[in-house]
Amino acid sequence: MDFSSKLENKNVLVTGGAGFIGSNLTEKLLELGAAVTVLDNFSTGHRHNIEPFLAYPKFTLIEGDIRNATTCADACRSQDFVLHQAALGSVPRSINDPVTSNDVNVGGFLNMLVAARDAGVKRMVYAASSSTYGDSESLPKVEEVIGKPLSPYAITKYVNELYADVFKRTYDFDTVGLRYFNVFGRKQDPNGAYAAVIPKFVIQLMNHQSPTINGDGTYSRDFTYIDNVIQMNLRAIVTDRPEALNQVYNTAVGDRTTIKNMAELLKQYLSEYDAAIGNVEILHGPVRKGDVPHSLASIDKAKKLLNYQPTHDFAQGLKEAVDWYWRNLK
Repeated sequence: MDFSSKLENKNVLVTGGAGFIGSNLTEKLLELGAAVTVLDNFSTGHRHNIEPFLAYPKFTLIEGDIRNATTCADACRSQDFVLHQAALGSVPRSINDPVTSNDVNVGGFLNMLVAARDAGVKRMVYAASSSTYGDSESLPKVEEVIGKPLSPYAITKYVNELYADVFKRTYDFDTVGLRYFNVFGRKQDPNGAYAAVIPKFVIQLMNHQSPTINGDGTYSRDFTYIDNVIQMNLRAIVTDRPEALNQVYNTAVGDRTTIKNMAELLKQYLSEYDAAIGNVEILHGPVRKGDVPHSLASIDKAKKLLNYQPTHDFAQGLKEAVDWYWRNLK
């Protein structure tokens, strides 16, 4: 699809645009000729992620918090679309501090819905989460079958979906929710207490430190490379099919990899740059609270309604991610 013809000179607001996913989306939108406004409070995002865009005439930065309704209203003014990526991610973070996670992920989300509706935004595409599937044991995960949430974070992301549905029914405001499955890739932060597993393991291996797997490593994930996520967001923005709107979609590859295999593949790829990494031992620790044992998405709905076709399987994405980390962080 020629996304540029549909996005050139459109005004797009990316909340959380200094974060991992948000900054990658911002970069792609600018490449396609869109005028991009980023709203971020830099609580988890980084200025270096958006620094290259500051000189772009079509780029605007608003430093602010989605918990402030006035800030949200100002940011939504004159926007055609909103890509809502701002959130406090991480299951462990939400377990340690459920109140703040709720304030940002639920209160902030509602502020953005109201602001986008009042500003006449055409559509809001938002980051949902595979954590919504909770204790449902069925595989692959299909959008219509979920279980009970296993963490405060999962609750917040499910509430987002409920609010989006109500805003369509009550105000005829269009949204699309994307249930992200373990997204990884360039610009993902390897540091901090709540770093995602792949960048965390990468930086540890690069430093010849032993990564620790929670459990025996047999838990599995539908690891999803950032380029697949970008594609889903773009397709959700530009689709002109009414039946594709006001839906939630799995945003994944449709395949799963065990944590143990992921770690071994990381060692293999990184040892091509530094042979000593091949000898670093992988350790094991206790299973983490709130972790879902297995995650595998059905992407049939996204294929059918959004014409989604993943461009990167796990191994391809991991290879590209490792190359980016080695070039930028070594």
